[in-house]
Amino acid sequence: MLSLSLIAFASLAAFLAGFIDAIAGGGGLITLPALLLTGIPPHHVLAVNKVSSSLGTASALSSFALRGLVRFDIALRGIAFSLLGAFLGSIIALHVDNELLGKILAAMLPLAFVLTLLPGADRGGKKERPLSFLRIALLTFSIGLYDGFFGPGTGTILILIFHWLIGLDLLHASATAKVFNLASNCASAVTFIVEGAVLWSVALPMALASISGNILGSRFAIIRGNVWIRHVLSFSLFLLTLSLLFKYFF
Repeated sequence: MLSLSLIAFASLAAFLAGFIDAIAGGGGLITLPALLLTGIPPHHVLAVNKVSSSLGTASALSSFALRGLVRFDIALRGIAFSLLGAFLGSIIALHVDNELLGKILAAMLPLAFVLTLLPGADRGGKKERPLSFLRIALLTFSIGLYDGFFGPGTGTILILIFHWLIGLDLLHASATAKVFNLASNCASAVTFIVEGAVLWSVALPMALASISGNILGSRFAIIRGNVWIRHVLSFSLFLLTLSLLFKYFF
């Protein structure tokens, strides 16, 4: 049983992570280290994080959807392929060492970081690519495969894919990415709940904090728009890059 101070620390991390996650993804890069610092065993850490982040993501998605910012024409056509990719990625992960992928991604992310910071980097809206069924299927399958095989920063990478390869502006890209985040998070959360791995004394306070952070973050994203999202996206990419460089090179 954790002390109230440690639960408060984890909840504060969940609030901050929810705020960032609602805007640009990458919240797990905050909550997972915070939970590990409390001394909770790793499998319980993953379970608690998935349950709290699922509820938080659902609240952010609701905020975006109510304002008509979610591109359901992309989400509904792509979610089945994303889940299929995640399933296959999980199978591959059981047979293939993911060290090489981690190093490749850590080497490539600085480029994405620089591109996101460039003036005029918002390519959305007027330059949107044709939304063919094949394009959506390939892109969503690929990110699902990555999520199942490797995982870190999936939400952030989803936003970049929708922004750079499909041409959505950052606000619509972030809103649409939440559909896929919620689907994968819920699938994992249900699995952990069935296995009895969730520490509810920690998960429930963190879930409330995550919901609050996600609601606040989504409102900030809507009010501030694409420029502000790009700044938070850069921060998320920076966190993800540091995390992977430390894990796979140092």
